[in-house]
Amino acid sequence: MIAHVVTDTAVMFRRCARHTLRSRDTLIISLLMPVLVMMLFTYVFGGAIDVGGPYLDYVVPGIMLLCTGFGSSITATSVSTDMTRGSIDRFRTLPMFKQAVLAGHVAEGVVRNLAAIAIALAVALVLGYRPHTGVVGWLSAFALITLFVLAISWIAVALGLVAKNPEAAGGLTYAIMFIPYISSAFVQTSTMPGWLRGFAEYQPATPVVDTVRGLLDATDTGHDAAVAVFWCVGLAVIGFAGASAVFGRLAHR
Repeated sequence: MIAHVVTDTAVMFRRCARHTLRSRDTLIISLLMPVLVMMLFTYVFGGAIDVGGPYLDYVVPGIMLLCTGFGSSITATSVSTDMTRGSIDRFRTLPMFKQAVLAGHVAEGVVRNLAAIAIALAVALVLGYRPHTGVVGWLSAFALITLFVLAISWIAVALGLVAKNPEAAGGLTYAIMFIPYISSAFVQTSTMPGWLRGFAEYQPATPVVDTVRGLLDATDTGHDAAVAVFWCVGLAVIGFAGASAVFGRLAHR
């Protein structure tokens, strides 16, 4: 049974990956937009923002989360496109793991987002980013980022299923793309007005980015790590449950 699920998901992953590779303009934008935003904040806004150290070192973890936000729009739009074109209806009639098509979209989204993060990180290293961690820190940061990407990808799939059309699906993900901006990703939350600081400090992006920053800087992450993992697991469960519920209703129409 497990081998059947893995095989069907791998087939759907390859299908989604081929579609992404064929849409070269979308792929290029998703891979390069985070780099452009990083350079914008570093060289345009960075000089005016005091974070107690090099701004590039501060902003790189936030860019990693921003990559996920950009990528979620592509995932949601792809799922909605499958819905509107009837592809998912056809897949449900085949002798395969029914949710493999959703898992394939998630797997492709995770790989694509991690590729975008790797490109942004490589450019940051060229620009002078110098993390001070070791192998354990890198692996821990990678694990947390992957968990966050997985969670957001499931949320994006759920949004793609409920959207009326691909354009609406892309619009629904704007909130995901906007959340990192209202967090500690680009500025310290202590500089925000009180009414906004409360939201910034207790939404999921802040503990995740603070933990990644602490892991890469080899500093104490405190309780942020546990909160970050809790948020990522919670969002993944919500996204998976939501997508499964909507998919199940569609199967019984």
